[in-house]
Amino acid sequence: MAVAFCPAPPLLLPAVEVRAAADTRALRAACAAAVTDLLAVRPEVVVVVGTGAAPGERFGTGDVGCLHGFGIAVELPFDGRVRPGGKHVPVPHALGASLLDQAGFAGVRVGVGPDDLAQLVRDLPAPVGVLAMGDGSARRTMKAPGYLDEAAAPFDAAVADALSSGDANALAGLDVDEGERLLADGVPVWRAVGAALSGGRITARLHHDAAPFGVGYLAASWVAA
Repeated sequence: MAVAFCPAPPLLLPAVEVRAAADTRALRAACAAAVTDLLAVRPEVVVVVGTGAAPGERFGTGDVGCLHGFGIAVELPFDGRVRPGGKHVPVPHALGASLLDQAGFAGVRVGVGPDDLAQLVRDLPAPVGVLAMGDGSARRTMKAPGYLDEAAAPFDAAVADALSSGDANALAGLDVDEGERLLADGVPVWRAVGAALSGGRITARLHHDAAPFGVGYLAASWVAA
């Protein structure tokens, strides 16, 4: 099983910015590297996991996400052509699908919420790929969406340490309430991945750890033996 951890800001899409800043280019490059590591194990299926999906809900061929809520007239097919009546895909899943498209992944992809990750991974044939989409705290600076909280940077640093060392137990044990208070949308996703890989031997690589807009953006890749 291989995992790519990526944040889920709309600015991952080049169309969102008229002129990409150096910070944005670095973030996109880090996410591309994480996905490349994920696909190096040649997974038959990539599971895109993020918040916004109802328990038991799955996304697949013909479903579509959009960024209209951010004032951007962009639609992102999750897998293949959009079909009439296709499900609406949450932004993290749509951005994850875009990263897979950019990497040229042509295999099967399935979108789920954190609660359904463990069972789906057990049901799928190996090797399995997981693209885990989620942000760190949105309270890293005074200009951040949630304003400054002194606990935000240490919280994200602990996540970065867990990602860089392959510590699945640390991810699984992240404090849900603290994550909500710090507006760290990635916590449920990270906890789910940690629980799914708890006890395994993991080779880890941290690609990115920054908060250029007051939001923690972390990118990493794991391969579990």
